[in-house]
Amino acid sequence: MSLLLKGATVYPITSRPEKLDVLVENQKIKKIGKNIRASNAEVLDVSGKFLFPGFVDAHSHLGLFEEGAGHYYQDGNEATDPLTPDVKVIDAFNPQDPAIERSLSGGVVTVMIVPGSANPVGGQGAIFKLRKTKVVDEMLVKDSAGLKMATGENPKRVYGEMSKKMPGTRLGTAAVIRGYLTKVRSYMAKKEQAKEEEKPFTEIDPKMEIGEKLLKKEIPARIHAHRLDDILTAIRLSEEFDFNIVVEHATESYKIADYIKSKGVPVVIGPIFGFRTKLELKDMSYESPRILSEKGILAAMMCDHPVIPHEHTNVQLGTALRYGAKEEDLLKMVTINPAKILGLDDRLGSIEEGKDADLVVWSGHPFDLSSYVERVIIEGEATYSR
Repeated sequence: MSLLLKGATVYPITSRPEKLDVLVENQKIKKIGKNIRASNAEVLDVSGKFLFPGFVDAHSHLGLFEEGAGHYYQDGNEATDPLTPDVKVIDAFNPQDPAIERSLSGGVVTVMIVPGSANPVGGQGAIFKLRKTKVVDEMLVKDSAGLKMATGENPKRVYGEMSKKMPGTRLGTAAVIRGYLTKVRSYMAKKEQAKEEEKPFTEIDPKMEIGEKLLKKEIPARIHAHRLDDILTAIRLSEEFDFNIVVEHATESYKIADYIKSKGVPVVIGPIFGFRTKLELKDMSYESPRILSEKGILAAMMCDHPVIPHEHTNVQLGTALRYGAKEEDLLKMVTINPAKILGLDDRLGSIEEGKDADLVVWSGHPFDLSSYVERVIIEGEATYSR
């Protein structure tokens, strides 16, 4: 089945907006141009509308912290042990979360779902597309797409205050992570020795297996860090054990932007629109998207759903626009930049020939708050209609 969208102002993201037609075939963007003809295609007249790629949120708790479910029904944190690298969000993601439909109404198509930040090592995130299905595995793009870690106040509060066990300080949190990664190194050495001696390795440990993927750079660590000292700790640990990281939240990253740029560390910033609920957020700045963009840092913007619901992604972007960020930089922060951070920019994040046909028809420009999403198309399939 082919679909031809005609007459919209297309925002490819990687090039300038222009009035163009877009032809979709076999779940992909087949052709982009003026006056495209396709005899066997369903024609959708979107004249006067704005066509964007589906937004990508690289840090979300959609389907884990469910809308309207209440505190005791949430599955985002296995807060019973500081080290839970073996838990996987795919086993808790609820495809019936009513917030999924509302996420689509905000133009959000692809999400990286991560565990919460209770634990120094919290578990494995996964990437989903919000496809029209109630089968989790049919929404899945990539399982075990990153290992969530956390620094700062949350592990201290959960274990030091509530459980009276380590970690109760930032010292303890870093030590717990170091201890885990040191054990992973020993586990890998034992595996290698067994291989050299041509002996079977029978001591398989799921906690160590995911750590091995991290240290082999098959997946990155997604490290929760608001304050600049916590960001520095995250970078220090990554260099000490030689693994890739993405800094999550990065609230005070604008204070050390030059340092972050020199290290080549990507960040997923946010949420920046809302109440400063704790000490770590007291220096939250609406100017951080502008500063990070001007420094050339690979930065995406998150809603941290449900902190800010996905449906209000454009409101958060518009707030940053008010504080000096450029429109094109902000649009990249919810499209091509998070796609790059997730390693999916060959498929997602822009309207280009050969990429997945994840397209959103807006009534007007998203930064105009009277605009709304009229249609969402995921891989060529109509998924949402207002």
